[in-house]
Amino acid sequence: MTAWNAMTYEGKDTIMGVVRTEAEQFFALAEAPGAWDRPTPCDGWSSRDLVAHIIDTTEGYFRAFDAAQGAGEVPEPYGLAVMAEKVDDAARTFRGVPQAEMMDRLRSDFAKMQEILEPIGPQDWTGYMVTHPYMGPVPASFYAAGQLMDYGVHSWDIRQGSGQAHGLSGDAADLLVPFMFEIWRGTVKMDQVSEPFTIGIRVTGRNAGDYRVTVGPEGLSYEPGEIENLPAYIEFDAGSLVLTAFGRSNSGTVRGDAALAEKYLNLFFRI
Repeated sequence: MTAWNAMTYEGKDTIMGVVRTEAEQFFALAEAPGAWDRPTPCDGWSSRDLVAHIIDTTEGYFRAFDAAQGAGEVPEPYGLAVMAEKVDDAARTFRGVPQAEMMDRLRSDFAKMQEILEPIGPQDWTGYMVTHPYMGPVPASFYAAGQLMDYGVHSWDIRQGSGQAHGLSGDAADLLVPFMFEIWRGTVKMDQVSEPFTIGIRVTGRNAGDYRVTVGPEGLSYEPGEIENLPAYIEFDAGSLVLTAFGRSNSGTVRGDAALAEKYLNLFFRI
C-alpha cells in the first residue's frame, strides 16, 4: 500500500499525520504526573532525558537542512557506532533545565520541523539529499521517519518505564517497517562477520512482505524475495520488528535453523 510507504511521496501525508499524533502523545506522556524523573528502558535515562534527546536530535536536523541549502558546513557523519555515546552526552547537558522550559522548546522544535517538511514536493521527498549527522546523506523523507522513530519509539519507552502492559502504535510501526532494514544495515557488527550468509525476514502489517537479507564482510544488503527455501527465516509483526531493530526486545518467530537466526539477531549493536 503506497500510502503507507513513507519512502514514496504517496506516503507523505500518512506519515506526517501519524508523526503529529505520536508527538502529541509523547508530550502528554512526558508531562504526566511522576513521569519526568521516572526511569526508562534507555540506560540511565528518565523521561526528562528522552525529551532532551529529541530536542538535540531535532535541532541537529535543522543544521543539516541549513547545510544542504548552503548555510553552514556539511560535517563528516559520525556513524551509528558512536551514536549512543554522543546522544547520551548531549542529553545530559540539559539536566537542570526546568521541565516547562524543556517542553516549550520541544514543542517549538517540533513545529519548526513540520514547517521544514510540509512544503517538500514529490521530487525532493525522495531525491533531495540531506546529510544526517550519523547516517550520512539520506533523502528528505528519512527525516519524517526520524521524527516518527523519536516520538513513536520513545513514547513506548515512557510507557515501558511505567511498568504497565502496553504496545507500540500500529500506525507508527507499519510506517517504520521499511526503515528498519536501513537501521540494521547501519548497526551490523562487521567485525563479527567472516562468512556471508542469507536469512529471510517476513513482516506482517500494511508493509507486509518477505525479504532476503544477506550479511557478509562488505556489509548488509536486502531485497524482496522468496524466503521459504532459505535455511532460516524470522517472522515479525510490524511492532516486534521495530522494537527488535531498536534493541528494545527479543522478538520474532524463528522458522528453520535456530542457530543461524540467533547468529543474525546478535549481529547488531543497539542504539
